[in-house]
Amino acid sequence: MLEMSAQMHHAMVAHAIAGLPHEACGLFAGLDGSNRVERFFPMRNAAESREIYVLDGLEMMNVERTADEAGLIVKGVMHSHTHTTNYPSPTDIADAARFDPFGMWHFVIVSLRHAEPSLRSFRILDGQVTEEPVTIDGAA
Repeated sequence: MLEMSAQMHHAMVAHAIAGLPHEACGLFAGLDGSNRVERFFPMRNAAESREIYVLDGLEMMNVERTADEAGLIVKGVMHSHTHTTNYPSPTDIADAARFDPFGMWHFVIVSLRHAEPSLRSFRILDGQVTEEPVTIDGAA
């Protein structure tokens, strides 16, 4: 399960919308041993594409340093799907194998396919995709 505040949920959805027409992306961090999102780091999609996202390596290192200085660890990646459902694509699954070979990260996807954005989270290990519940507290 992934937990986040309504503020974190809003930040991810807002970043997805702001990234249009391209996919948006970012990292999020939390306390060690927790599945709660404490901080979201919107990032630039280095691919500048509607169909894929690429995290800039230098920007990623800066996010990791900032998270570490705050006593947090990077827990996963968020990206948007601009015109498809929020389920991991074959590219997303291949990226997970490269960046998270032990299946520790949460992969949040915000779909902008419909008028109302939709956020879902997945764990990906050895090509197997498992959806996990997302708990959002503090919703108005």
